[in-house]
Amino acid sequence: MADIKKILFATDFSDNSKYALTFAISFAQKYDAMLYILHVIQQPSYPLGMYAEISFDAMDKFSQSISEAVEKEMQTLKEKDLKGCAKYECMIVHGTPFLEILRTAKEKNVELIVVGTHGRTGLDHVLFGSTAEKVVRRAPCPVLSVRLPGKEFKIL
Repeated sequence: MADIKKILFATDFSDNSKYALTFAISFAQKYDAMLYILHVIQQPSYPLGMYAEISFDAMDKFSQSISEAVEKEMQTLKEKDLKGCAKYECMIVHGTPFLEILRTAKEKNVELIVVGTHGRTGLDHVLFGSTAEKVVRRAPCPVLSVRLPGKEFKIL
């Protein structure tokens, strides 16, 4: 089996991500690996006509409140979930989630990426896409995609 010394865990703080974190921590402990925890703040997109109605001050306040909420979530994750993890680094970046996950994986030269997936199918998948799927298709290393147990698979 491959020697795993660096693991990247990408989180959106959902229940799916929290469940996937248990796998990332387990691998990190088993292999005494460095665990990188990454959250990507995606820039909000507004319909073209809305820019005239939204002040820059309001957009800045909205961005600041999102950043503060993410910092709080990351702090909670550190305090509650990472107690048994000896080596980790938490990172918060802005950008397109799958691109930032791939960039970080290459930059940190990780051997494994762990992501939670929502298991969207049908129209949801077409409209929203899948960050996990894009990461799996383009990653420079193996990817463990984790879905919550008990989720029913439906063929539409």
